[in-house]
Amino acid sequence: MRVLLVRPDPGNERFGLGPFFRAEPLGMEYIGAALRQQGHEVSLVDLRFGGSLFRWMRRVRPQLVGVAGMHALEYDMVVDVARQVKRLSPETFVLAGGHATAAYPSALRADAIDAVCVDDGEEIVPALVAALERGTPLAEVPGLLLHGEEGWTESAPVTARTGLDAVPLPARDLVAKFRSGYQCLLFKPAWTIETARGCPYRCNFCSVWQLYGRSFRERSIGAVVEDFVQTGPHVFIVDDLFWNHPARSLELAAALKKRGVKKRWILAQSRTDVVARNPELLEAWRPLAQDFDVFFGLEAATNKALDRVTKDLSVTETIRAAEIARSMKYGVTGNFLVDPDWGEQDFRDLWDFVAEHGFQRAGYTILTPLPGTELFDQLAPVLEGQPWFKYDMHHLLWEPKVGAARFFELYAETWKRSVLNIGGDKSIFAWMKQVTPSHIPYITRVLFRTQRMMKAGAYLREHRASIRAKEIQKLPQGAVEV
Repeated sequence: MRVLLVRPDPGNERFGLGPFFRAEPLGMEYIGAALRQQGHEVSLVDLRFGGSLFRWMRRVRPQLVGVAGMHALEYDMVVDVARQVKRLSPETFVLAGGHATAAYPSALRADAIDAVCVDDGEEIVPALVAALERGTPLAEVPGLLLHGEEGWTESAPVTARTGLDAVPLPARDLVAKFRSGYQCLLFKPAWTIETARGCPYRCNFCSVWQLYGRSFRERSIGAVVEDFVQTGPHVFIVDDLFWNHPARSLELAAALKKRGVKKRWILAQSRTDVVARNPELLEAWRPLAQDFDVFFGLEAATNKALDRVTKDLSVTETIRAAEIARSMKYGVTGNFLVDPDWGEQDFRDLWDFVAEHGFQRAGYTILTPLPGTELFDQLAPVLEGQPWFKYDMHHLLWEPKVGAARFFELYAETWKRSVLNIGGDKSIFAWMKQVTPSHIPYITRVLFRTQRMMKAGAYLREHRASIRAKEIQKLPQGAVEV
């Protein structure tokens, strides 16, 4: 069968660090590899870089289109792409998938969508395509939400977690024409690698552990080493929790060294308690890259705030992990959550913590109850009617304790204390010294876009406009607003 995989353009990057990150659609590359293994023809278009869906549809003439929804703010974009596909080719089967889609599939119950993938796409999509090709009942394919004449029905759930090596290495050639656009922080082009999937912890703002039942699966050492060999000099390891299995992490580091792998830059994500307990892991991995950044889910500056999000660690471990990483010349970055229920002193506590422990490279996102999380379920009545574009972790979804105007003043001030503020401690000229001359136009554009995060008025105008739009929607049909 002919299959077209589509990565939509989120369309909402007025705030946040989206301009710094354009990760390749690794999940779709794995799906592409699995489909090719069964003899299907696969194409992939990344609409974040422009291009015409019409031209791709005309060229590929797909029998199935798979649309990825990786984040909640993209739900509307997924539906829009599905509708475009159906207008162009009503007989084409449209499948929605991706992490956010699987975590909260009910958001994609749209007429233009024929099915939603609610688990690992590498396993489910090939089974679905095989069923379509053979004409067998789709209800026999596990892990699907199906749209039929009588409405939506669910197929049986996936009964067991299959090994990650069940499919070949990702089909990276599918995105060759987009490669130059993939970037992470200062580095482009960038490659993404997954060595493991899942997380055993239980943070209430995270959907990963709930989607995978707190499971943790690892790719084989040999497969990961081969993936590292085949990728370029700038690598973002996208594991939900890197270094979680110490013995295996040490074995992998040794295998990469033996193969002679040495990257220009690596970025990995981990927890501070994992690093604080296992400094030998950082020592083993440090020689594998000229520059190595570790991204921590810092979340909060106090134990009380960490408990609020069920982080199951302490601020002491945060401080210790940063000390260990810096002592081995790792770059330390991460993210803090800013709670709308904070008072002014909570902001000042965060500012003091950042200044005292040198976390100026961290980012700040508004605590957002993402669909598929415990927090979303707890706050469902408050969140009702909020548009999906506001789930970018830079919009307010309920009235903050200090009022919206004051909240955004404090939030903008928080960002001003970060290294992204080119009017602060790190000037734009200091940024330019860190990149090659050919990348100066790119980093200049990105930095000027991010300065919007330091402007309280920009946040407030959009916040008030969205409230006004919501109020108008509530007016009775035909009512005249006075």
